[in-house]
Amino acid sequence: MARILIAEDEPDIRELVAFTLRFAGHEVTATANGEEAYQQAPKVMPDIILMDVRMPRMTGYDACRLMKADPVLKHIPVVFLSAKGQDSEIQTGLEAGAEEYLLKPFAPDQLTERIKTILAKFGK
Repeated sequence: MARILIAEDEPDIRELVAFTLRFAGHEVTATANGEEAYQQAPKVMPDIILMDVRMPRMTGYDACRLMKADPVLKHIPVVFLSAKGQDSEIQTGLEAGAEEYLLKPFAPDQLTERIKTILAKFGK
């Protein structure tokens, strides 16, 4: 399946998302914040990156902007996972370079289905 990088500061959510994706057959690398995700991305070279928006050390928005400015990483689709569903938050995420913005909470099958759709769009 796909290599997926997750950045989520809430341990329970991080583990639930990682478990869901591993159960669906994906290879998952989990990090606790945007800075770790940015450091791990070139090592892992994931097919897709899932990031929370509000995290310590570096927000998802900032990490996404850095990744989209990096020639090695800019082609990797980024999906934000956030409980912040205001239009301004979603707009900020898309302007930062995200492919999509999924609102928490979501059902595990909804997450795996969206990832499958996005990966197919990128030929993965």
